[in-house]
Amino acid sequence: MDELYQKSVKPRPRAEYLNVWVYRPLAHLVVKRLINTRITPPQLVLFHTVLGLIAARQLERSGGGWLAATLLIIKNILDNADGQLARAKNLTSETGRYLDTEMDLVVNFALFWAIGKYSGKMLFSMLAFAAMTLILSLDFQWEAAYRRARGQEFRAAPDLKDENPVLLGILKGFYELFFAPQDRLIVRFDQWRYALLGIPSENNPAHEQAAQQSYAAGYTTAILSNFGLGTQVTLLCVFLVQRRPVRYLWAILLQVLAILGIQLFREAQTRARYGTSSSDLHTTYNNLE
Repeated sequence: MDELYQKSVKPRPRAEYLNVWVYRPLAHLVVKRLINTRITPPQLVLFHTVLGLIAARQLERSGGGWLAATLLIIKNILDNADGQLARAKNLTSETGRYLDTEMDLVVNFALFWAIGKYSGKMLFSMLAFAAMTLILSLDFQWEAAYRRARGQEFRAAPDLKDENPVLLGILKGFYELFFAPQDRLIVRFDQWRYALLGIPSENNPAHEQAAQQSYAAGYTTAILSNFGLGTQVTLLCVFLVQRRPVRYLWAILLQVLAILGIQLFREAQTRARYGTSSSDLHTTYNNLE
């Protein structure tokens, strides 16, 4: 890909393969068309939000079909394009980040609500919505933990400094109301589980860093990255074409079980390597991802 593409993509320690292979390249075609126009990333966010809501309405009426699936695929391409456009034009902002996250939430809620209305399984659908939202928050927090354990910057500062304080305050307030409790819960859960591993406190920074890197290993980020929004939308679209949207709810529950398995595995691995007071530090931390 060209230099503009390299500038526009968000660096991640592990890739969401569908985004890398499909959605980002397609979004780049959109960015190249819009780079010299007055269209802004927030305008793109609002446009693809409308597409997502139309798809949800179609899902509620008929269980999906090709129209709903196509609208969601286009929405997902544009969802990648808004961030890529912002980075390409040096227009990243706090407002844009909050707006994108919260409009995705609006569309996701509308889709799960539509599945519940169409299938008559509203409680199941809302539970799956809560689970999927938690999966996306875990993806965010586990990547942050991965970077912290390696002394890396998680998110670069936005390009724009002078933003509308009223709009930004409203968006921050909504984030604090809905997402922040999940974020705090995930962080506290991780801290609690890590504390139970019995990592010795022996004033050995290298040992402690190695244990933290083992707990926040690269495979955790790799797996969660591929439970990201692009993958979720694609999986849903497969079932929408079949007009079997309830199958997606079951797929969400299977993902939850997979994540529980990852959690137990990383705990066992870290405890086995670093949960003793042995002076042998195994040197394996030098080979951690």
